[in-house]
Amino acid sequence: MASHHHNLYLVVLSIVVAIQASYVGLNLALRISGAFALNRRLLIAASAITLSVGIWSMHFIGMLSMGMASQVDYLVLPTLLSLLLCVLVTGIAVFLASLRSRHLLAIAAGVMGMGITTMHYVGMIALRSSASLSYDPVYVVLSFVIAVTASGLALWLAFSADRRPPLFLCATFLGCAVSGMHYTAMVGTTFDFSLAAESTSTSFISSDTLAVIVSVVAFAISGIFMLTLVPKRPDAGSDDARLKAGEDNADDFNDTEPNGTDPARLVGAPAAAPTDGVSATLLPIEKNGNRFHIAASDVISVHANAHYTYVFNGRDDLFCTLSISEIFERLPKPEFYRTHRSYIVSLAHVGQVKKSGDAAVAELVSPVRRTVPISRARVAELRQELAAHQARQHSGIA
Repeated sequence: MASHHHNLYLVVLSIVVAIQASYVGLNLALRISGAFALNRRLLIAASAITLSVGIWSMHFIGMLSMGMASQVDYLVLPTLLSLLLCVLVTGIAVFLASLRSRHLLAIAAGVMGMGITTMHYVGMIALRSSASLSYDPVYVVLSFVIAVTASGLALWLAFSADRRPPLFLCATFLGCAVSGMHYTAMVGTTFDFSLAAESTSTSFISSDTLAVIVSVVAFAISGIFMLTLVPKRPDAGSDDARLKAGEDNADDFNDTEPNGTDPARLVGAPAAAPTDGVSATLLPIEKNGNRFHIAASDVISVHANAHYTYVFNGRDDLFCTLSISEIFERLPKPEFYRTHRSYIVSLAHVGQVKKSGDAAVAELVSPVRRTVPISRARVAELRQELAAHQARQHSGIA
């Protein structure tokens, strides 16, 4: 049996790595619900990779911080397997959390906590060639509880809280979940080097140097994803000026065609906007190669994407060939409101309006929770429209 101690500088470094990766990973994850197609998949992958590399790096640096009674060699296969496992479970947890459902959020917390804990103990297998390991069951359970509860709290604060605290605080909770789980598990781990074969050190890099290299790589990966996938913040003043000048369609890339709407773009609908009230509210959409129509009553929000749009029905984002201006003309008023030059929402599905930076977001009530941005110049007007809509509902006027 052998005792061990920790290098406090490396312990602090491991915690910093975990918090920094959590900050970037959560930042990317919060953008998933508003992204579409390839960009959505890139954000999920980047968030999962950033979080998993940070979690794995924290674990590895934490192991390097230990002062062992004997030379330790790490097996390559279990080490890599722990990283791959972490990427998989973190990706699943991030995707579930991005759907903003309270039930799925609880599942995401369990998946992430289980993944962090499993990654740790799989990584510990890498020491089997150097020492015999034994675990105190109490600390194994305690480490799992810490990982699940702290991960759940971090995800809830980031994705579901009525008033989300600063992202750094959410990242701190998640970073502490990772670090707390690791060091709690290590307290309940006993190392026995008596049966290990004698080995001579073949490493040309000290533990301190290796820990610094691992942390720099983790920081670099996070930085690359932040620079490439997080868009620059638009100038709020210029956006409001365009809105007040009636230039809402600046991003619609010429919504209206010079010679009228192309019949081929409507997927079977007539070239001109239908005149009867029923067919006028049907929107042509595509899903998995199939073309059909969706009724206005099934539309919760609409998001413009270049020449085309995505219609959100509460669960899926359905591709539509119409521009956002064409869709807005078809949808019945005042049941639908254009919160932003690129977004339309159904007032019946707006749960609450929350401040977000200089502007605000509307939180939608749907099976898959989602928020849409509101231009600063339209926040007050949207609140008035919501009040009027609630009054109409209360009085029974359609």
